[in-house]
Amino acid sequence: MLKFALALLVGVAAMPATALVPGAASETAAPAPTPTAQAIEAETGASDDEQIARRLRGILSQLPAFAEVAVTVNEGVVALSGTVPEEGDIARAEEIASRITGVVTVENGLERDLSVGQAGGVLTSLESKLADARALAPLGGLALVVAIAIAAFGYLLAGLTGLWRRVAPNSFLAELIASAIRFVFVVLGLVIALDMLGAGALLGAVLGGAGVIGIALGFAMRDTIENYVASLMLSLRQPFRANDHVVIDDLEGRVIRLTSRATVLMTLEGNHLRIPNSTVFKAVILNYTRNPQRRFEFKLGIDADDNPEAARKVGREALEALPFVLADPPPEVRTVEVGDSNIVLSFLGWVDQEESDWHKARSRAIGAVKAAIEEAGFALPEPIYRLRFDSRTDPLPMAQVAEGSAGKPPPVPKAATVTMSAEDADVAPQNEIAELVDKERRTDSEQAKDLLDEGRPVE
Repeated sequence: MLKFALALLVGVAAMPATALVPGAASETAAPAPTPTAQAIEAETGASDDEQIARRLRGILSQLPAFAEVAVTVNEGVVALSGTVPEEGDIARAEEIASRITGVVTVENGLERDLSVGQAGGVLTSLESKLADARALAPLGGLALVVAIAIAAFGYLLAGLTGLWRRVAPNSFLAELIASAIRFVFVVLGLVIALDMLGAGALLGAVLGGAGVIGIALGFAMRDTIENYVASLMLSLRQPFRANDHVVIDDLEGRVIRLTSRATVLMTLEGNHLRIPNSTVFKAVILNYTRNPQRRFEFKLGIDADDNPEAARKVGREALEALPFVLADPPPEVRTVEVGDSNIVLSFLGWVDQEESDWHKARSRAIGAVKAAIEEAGFALPEPIYRLRFDSRTDPLPMAQVAEGSAGKPPPVPKAATVTMSAEDADVAPQNEIAELVDKERRTDSEQAKDLLDEGRPVE
């Protein structure tokens, strides 16, 4: 009876004030109670520490992850200690303990077990994965066979070298097409095999990683890739022929071959010169061989008191008299500068490089024109400088100096007569470098890698 009275008093104390006054109502509606997790009863009508501990130990004993967990309860405070295999089990144990009726709070002292003994669980997981792999072996074998068959077909198709050489404009592009076919079929076989195994997510991760690696390698090997692309473009454009005399930027020589990496020249001194194709592709290329007609030019100065028109006429007649100077286009003489002590004339003439050596022709023309101008009475003066003296210096007899030049009559132009020895008249082309290039192209084993094709038009 005493226990019943105490329970009744406790219930009345817990009742709200509106419940004690009949007809009383709250001014505002009471908020809806927040749903909470269902409480776990330790034992009907019991709430002491021993019953809480017994109930919690019973629950944890049914879960293998909490086999090493120790439970102590004092005044409703649950203390957990020991180790658990996973990090998430720590919060899980605390959540279970907090749901026991009568628990005031939980002191969680659990730690994850990082000892070597955990290797047993790893081995168990590994055995499980091996068992799955054994079950998947038949399908995996079939997927492997399919992948190998697709890749083999790609290699067989890429091996049709004759077909790709007929389709592609050169051997380099044919090899590039064959390599692309092999790569595409290998990737296709891999994709189909992984799809058969249901590993689409793995395939996406692999391709994504390959894309990132490809971008990184692209930046790291930018120069190599640029050179490779330039080789492809040069093989298609054909900017020169073999044995052409070219100047690439400031590098001069005759073309030996164009490879997939570099353009090989033979310099006019007979040395090999390898220029990366990326440099050749972006360079300014001067080709002396494309047009057999080539102009030479040189300058001579006459005295400032001489008549430049008369000197031009003498020089033009001297150039026209040379047998190796072409009549069409005709030779020309220009007045280009009036200096302090002379008048500079520029002499221009054309030669046929197939019949005359350009350097020889220019050298012979300089000598012939100089002799003709001097023979006609024109002076080729040295530089003259005028000096100023102060008042303590006696004046120079300038009248006497000027007497010789002032009273000298101007030269009378004569008809140009050019006489040359047989040795000087020989301006036949010097083809020693061209012959060396032809010999190397016939005998060098590297010639098989040449991308220059005589059958393709030159850009």
